Amino acid sequence: MSGVQTIEVKPDEADVRLDRWFRRRFPHVPHGMVAKLLRKGQIRVDGSRAKGDRRLKPGETIRVPPLPDPDAVKETPPLSREDADFARSLVIYEDDELIALNKPAGLAVQGGSKITRHVDRLLDAFGRGDERPRLVHRLDKDTSGVLVVAKTAASAARLSKLFQGRALKKTYWAVVLGTLIPKAGEISGFLKKDVAGGEGDREIMVAAAHGEDAARHAVTRYAVADEAGQRASWVVLRPETGRTHQLRVHMAAAGRAILGDRKYTCDVPVPEGLPEALHLHARKLEIPRKGKAPLVIEADLPDHMKETFATLGFNEDDDLTLVEAALS
Repeated sequence: MSGVQTIEVKPDEADVRLDRWFRRRFPHVPHGMVAKLLRKGQIRVDGSRAKGDRRLKPGETIRVPPLPDPDAVKETPPLSREDADFARSLVIYEDDELIALNKPAGLAVQGGSKITRHVDRLLDAFGRGDERPRLVHRLDKDTSGVLVVAKTAASAARLSKLFQGRALKKTYWAVVLGTLIPKAGEISGFLKKDVAGGEGDREIMVAAAHGEDAARHAVTRYAVADEAGQRASWVVLRPETGRTHQLRVHMAAAGRAILGDRKYTCDVPVPEGLPEALHLHARKLEIPRKGKAPLVIEADLPDHMKETFATLGFNEDDDLTLVEAALS
């Protein structure tokens, strides 16, 4: 067991989440143990308690409590050949800085209670130690589409900062219940985390007032690409901020919940005969590059959304130039 350590955040670790910083520094410590230490306040930033999603700044000091020796922690077994092949099959783009995956719906990005198969685990397929890619953003478990991982600490810092700002463009496709009026617009307001009563007490995002504790501003631009009568609409979404469940909350708040969303719902009836999975897909990322045109990465639709598009008469090959222009 090690003693208490105090470690200063380096410049190339700026904007890294605290839990990810910990994982990079102490890869032998299980994710569950890190979460527990954070809950108990044993991991501190500049002497104060902090949550895992706290973004670090150069020069801040991290209190690291006594940790088990690497030899005392059961080593994570290597990925099976099947999982390694599966991880590589998700790659849609790779360069010296990053790897882009088309994450399937239903695959969690990080582990948790009873979640043992997730993207973070599958990254072992691409290397171990310093060669292992690093997560720089997340998608909900049931959301599919473009997920980027960084190949170096420097690229992780750059990409993490981009994902916090508005220079990087994120475009999502969704199928929502009913029709939207107006056909293009902006939804904004403050959101905060809350707990929904009932069995298991699920954490949800709810509307909040400006100045309320933990309230954070959220902005989403949208434009309708096509409609299936009054039953459903294909909507292109661009989140200007990156709040938890933001797109799902905003569509439900507009009275047009995303098809397949069981957490954020509305009163519009669900058309019969459609797949029950969440119809939200991270279609495209446009990543700024110094001295070059932005890097554009697109991910094909998952099978359940292809099936719904075919049933409702939507054509994913439609020219969306004018639709996306309405999002600017």
